[in-house]
Amino acid sequence: MKWTGLALLLAIGLVAGSAQMPAGPRLSPQQYQVGCHTTSGDFTIAVHREWAPHGADRFYELVASGYYSGNALYRVIAGFVAQWGLSPNPADSARWRKKPIPDDAVAHSNLAGTIAFAANGPRSRTAEVFINLRDNKQLDKLGFAPFGEVIGGMDTVREFSSAYGDGPPHGHGPDPRLVFSQGAAYWTAHFPRLDVIYYCRVLP
Repeated sequence: MKWTGLALLLAIGLVAGSAQMPAGPRLSPQQYQVGCHTTSGDFTIAVHREWAPHGADRFYELVASGYYSGNALYRVIAGFVAQWGLSPNPADSARWRKKPIPDDAVAHSNLAGTIAFAANGPRSRTAEVFINLRDNKQLDKLGFAPFGEVIGGMDTVREFSSAYGDGPPHGHGPDPRLVFSQGAAYWTAHFPRLDVIYYCRVLP
């Protein structure tokens, strides 16, 4: 059952999250891999710093800090993207939102399986990321710069629940403003079928 042990997961995420503070800029290796364990299974990302150096560095920083533990896959649109990056602890989301990173040029196309930071304008990338579920080359000209790609478990990614679809104003799924401000209390009360990331970690 997808939500078995969820209370324990959220308790761990909230306690651990309260100690997470944005650190200074941290250079990542030129190549590294990240493994994520979720309610639907596992997937692995290979990060290529040459594709998007600022994005690769920030993702490394977030994963190393444990920030993604307990995150919900709150925006999953079938045949488009799977997005996460808002903490179960609203205070953590707020801290990272104050730390935007510089924009990267788009050096690699948004092909199926690539991962990029979400943004809503210049210099607005902070902690939210999405995986392309199909070739989304139209995102290239909008400035979304992939920094890595799923190299294992793409079937898991495609199984993330898309039951709720996009959020307002385009759909009736989770409102990102409320995910940001209320965290796990909001999505567990109103969107119990969402998948959750137990943890992501940099692999040896």
